[in-house]
Amino acid sequence: MPVKITEKFEEAVSYIIRLQGHQYRKGTKIPYISHLLATAATVMEYGDSEEQVIAALLHDAAEDAGGEATLIEIESKFGTEVAGIVKACSDTLEENKPEWKTRKKAYIEKLKQVNNHSVLLVSIADKLHNIQSILRDYKKTGEKLWERFNASRDETLCYYYSLLDIYKNRSKHLNSVLINELEANLEEISQLITKNNATVN
Repeated sequence: MPVKITEKFEEAVSYIIRLQGHQYRKGTKIPYISHLLATAATVMEYGDSEEQVIAALLHDAAEDAGGEATLIEIESKFGTEVAGIVKACSDTLEENKPEWKTRKKAYIEKLKQVNNHSVLLVSIADKLHNIQSILRDYKKTGEKLWERFNASRDETLCYYYSLLDIYKNRSKHLNSVLINELEANLEEISQLITKNNATVN
């Protein structure tokens, strides 16, 4: 059944522009909202409810723009289901975030326990767009790309491969196209890195 989009999504777009419209993707001049819209677009294609789409649009709002207070506001404006998905897809709601490795390890452990289709869908849509962006930028900038991140190249890729394993183990909850696309993008990055290293050596 097609996802029905209503004025509630329009409200969510206005809300997220107010919250995160001033932010940019790391090391670029690309508005951060481009990532949020791309994640929502994927969920529109593969999901089955407007709540999922709105949660995809807002998936970083509590983590990056207000923590628990923002999560409470999201629940008030968009409902318990949306707020629950956003919370499950957040690394942390703490104002002073733990260091990268601690947050990502905790997210992996949390995701291992998830059997909720909506949470997994928003999660993989988010990570798929991230890895697509990494692949595209790696082709342009090479190894300098990793300087943007809070973790090394190997730590970053290890994180995404760990997530891929979780999505594969939860494949009954996810469209295989999304899993296959994530894996293909990761493999292409790995192959490019190997090729670049061989050229340097």
